[in-house]
Amino acid sequence: MSKVAFVGLGAMGMPMALNLLKAGHAVTGFDLRTEPMEALVKAGGSSATSAAGAAEEADVLMLMVVNAAQARSVLFDGGALAALPERAVVLLTATCPPMEVAAIASEVEAAGRRFVDAPVSGGTAGAKAGSLSMMVACSDALFAELNPVLSGVGGKLFHVGQNAGQGSAVKVVNQLLCGVHIAAAAEALALAKQVGVEPAMALEILGGSAAASWMLNDRGPRMLEAEPEVTSAIDIFVKDLGLVLEAGRGARAATPLAALAHQFFLSTSGRGDGTVDDSQVIRAYDLLNGA
Repeated sequence: MSKVAFVGLGAMGMPMALNLLKAGHAVTGFDLRTEPMEALVKAGGSSATSAAGAAEEADVLMLMVVNAAQARSVLFDGGALAALPERAVVLLTATCPPMEVAAIASEVEAAGRRFVDAPVSGGTAGAKAGSLSMMVACSDALFAELNPVLSGVGGKLFHVGQNAGQGSAVKVVNQLLCGVHIAAAAEALALAKQVGVEPAMALEILGGSAAASWMLNDRGPRMLEAEPEVTSAIDIFVKDLGLVLEAGRGARAATPLAALAHQFFLSTSGRGDGTVDDSQVIRAYDLLNGA
């Protein structure tokens, strides 16, 4: 059993923390909202009044935050890094720029703590099921040491490298496909409506054909709803596809499809829909089509 401090009890973080509890770990959570902390305590965990408070005596500090800026705020401004015992592990699961992850890792290690770059993929459904894919970058020894914690949230563990930033690089490639697939699914269903095909029928046919994708089958049904439950917001892909474009520029790699998909998410956010479910990028197509 490990003592895990979990910061970021959102749509994915909360079920991840609950799964760690089910796996037998002692979990102390912190979030800016009181409701998820109360739910964690009800499930058998503990809560803290600050990220630093959660980190005290923890073996592992798991950060499921939005971006690198939030990770820095928790670790350095909020005092969580200083509160961790010597040799404790900072486990960053958020999607962040690889170079920024490497920089954070250097600062964490300079303070006498260890760092693991481990972004996740699988969405809210994967977080609830404990079936997330984790792209883990750290030493072989640390990967083996943390396996019980990693296995508590991830159904598929990929040890992608030894150096911080390598996990995030794989996640950037993953998010390129995710964002483009969502935009492509939205374009197909928007076209179906315009040419007189019932969208639900189009989705049933496409979802069982060679045109199917995981994103089509997952996001497609929500594209047919006016106000679906939010499992991942439009602004998440504004951020993540922005990271794809940044990585492409840095590597001198062309990413034209990602750039176009980014514009559709960006325009949807710009109209005030940044917090709605990312399936609603279809609204951008509907507007273009005058629907």
